[in-house]
Amino acid sequence: MKILSIVLCVATYLFAVRAINVAIRTLGKSKQVPEPRVKYLLKTANISLFFLLVVFVCLVLGLEYGEVSVFLSSLFAVIGVALFAQWSLLSNITASMVIFFAFPYRVGDRIKVTDPDFDLSGTLEEIGLFHVLIRSPDGYIITYPNSMILQKSVIKLNPETEKFPQKIFAPAVAIRDSSTESKA
Repeated sequence: MKILSIVLCVATYLFAVRAINVAIRTLGKSKQVPEPRVKYLLKTANISLFFLLVVFVCLVLGLEYGEVSVFLSSLFAVIGVALFAQWSLLSNITASMVIFFAFPYRVGDRIKVTDPDFDLSGTLEEIGLFHVLIRSPDGYIITYPNSMILQKSVIKLNPETEKFPQKIFAPAVAIRDSSTESKA
């Protein structure tokens, strides 16, 4: 009975991998996403599904839920401590998935990331798992983390326009309230 259950888990895993791979590739083609980005997302989804397969096989083999959860929580604690200094990597991977599904810019677009300290403008060269690459007008490559590009406003330059706007909004104008002024 256990062997049949394991075979069923593996068959379900293989079906899920195939279905998710087809869905991601179809979505990537419909959104005209470059092949390397699709491959990154496929790897991440396949690793997640494999992790779920291992959990289900452990449960089928007779390990109790408590034993599996203690093992997994211990494993996550060790991984969490090991990756504590690298938490930004995990947020960048998550951000890359958001960018895959919802980022309105494509490779080749001219963009500007609104940053008051630096000029982060140029042609979008690559969108990777951890960062985007922007080629400045001077030819420099700017590496910008995915998690940061989701936190900042990004301006896409129209093809007819030569320069990015310096200020998007006019500065706020102070309005004086005459009711609070003292009358002489």
